[in-house]
Amino acid sequence: MPLEAASGGPVQHMPARPSWECRACGRPWPCEPARERLTRDNGRFDLALLMWDHLEEAARDMPQSPASELFDRFLRWTG
Repeated sequence: MPLEAASGGPVQHMPARPSWECRACGRPWPCEPARERLTRDNGRFDLALLMWDHLEEAARDMPQSPASELFDRFLRWTG
């Protein structure tokens, strides 16, 4: 059952910072539903730029995370 936002609607699959876990499902963001939405809503180039921005923000929030893991999580799937 999806989580409900304060407005009564479903919680979107968005990142909770600074953990970068999905607010809706608790998995590492971008989770599969977020990836599907991001792919549907953005062209390939715009998606890569957007996810690069998220990777940079996540690297600042999670400096202990290896760069290779962040690359796989935020960019590898966009190609």
